[in-house]
Amino acid sequence: MQGRIIKGIAGFYYIDVPGKGVYECKAKGIFRQQGIKPLAGDWAEIEVISDTDMTGNIISIRDRANKLLRPPVVNIDQALIVFAIVHPEPSYNLLDRFLIQMRQQEIPVVICFNKQDIASPEEQQLLEDTYRNCGYDVVFISVAEQTGIDDLKAKLKGRTTVMAGPSGVGKSSLINLLHPQAEMETGELSRKIARGRNTTRHSELFHVKGLGDDTYIIDTPGFTSLYLENVTTQDLPYYYPEFEPYEDLCRFRGCSHITEPDCGVKEALEKGEISRIRYANYCMIYEDLKSMKPTYSRKGR
Repeated sequence: MQGRIIKGIAGFYYIDVPGKGVYECKAKGIFRQQGIKPLAGDWAEIEVISDTDMTGNIISIRDRANKLLRPPVVNIDQALIVFAIVHPEPSYNLLDRFLIQMRQQEIPVVICFNKQDIASPEEQQLLEDTYRNCGYDVVFISVAEQTGIDDLKAKLKGRTTVMAGPSGVGKSSLINLLHPQAEMETGELSRKIARGRNTTRHSELFHVKGLGDDTYIIDTPGFTSLYLENVTTQDLPYYYPEFEPYEDLCRFRGCSHITEPDCGVKEALEKGEISRIRYANYCMIYEDLKSMKPTYSRKGR
């Protein structure tokens, strides 16, 4: 019998078997001997101990198409990065770090901005200009008023999507809307710091009904910071795809686009062809990476 691991807690794995339900399973000792840890998103074969109690053992795991390290989930088709337009105000630096992490692992991204109902048209337009104009797929929604949800569902249909983003932006409420059976704790936003309590404690996969048997979303713990691994200052321009058309116009090969004269990227910035928000984040992240001990350089650069 085969199914998909929807979550793992304290050594127990919950396997969703189509047409049967969710089985609580333990992993055979051979996995520990081989250093393999079952993860949310894995397709697993189980032996049933009791159909009445819905228990069993995992006896094998299919080969993984991919693996996201942080959070540890596998077999995903795309990432849905959820931020609020306002309340809390979006951290552009954090959002760019998410985008870098996903581009690093070659995972397509949909950026979802929630709380459209309490944002001004100007605030929404700024985000649209900043991210859609540099090639990202962007959708605006209001979970509270259930607007934009059909557009979002169209982007989720037929895919396994890992959902990520900081606390307090409405991720859990969105999952409750897409999968009402989740009955997730949504928490309350702290008035003092306008930041949500981190209500998700583990990565969990949910089947989105009404969009086919192959549509899943994976919720992950909220983030307040994101450390970039295996990225150097030399690699960083690669993670800003809007820079690429202008790099051949730079006087120096390997231009950092920071201090060099005759820089095509900076000239495009002055002409308004590159977002000043994105470029400011690039400079901040560049300085952060510059102060770190180099560990790795992306192949081909």
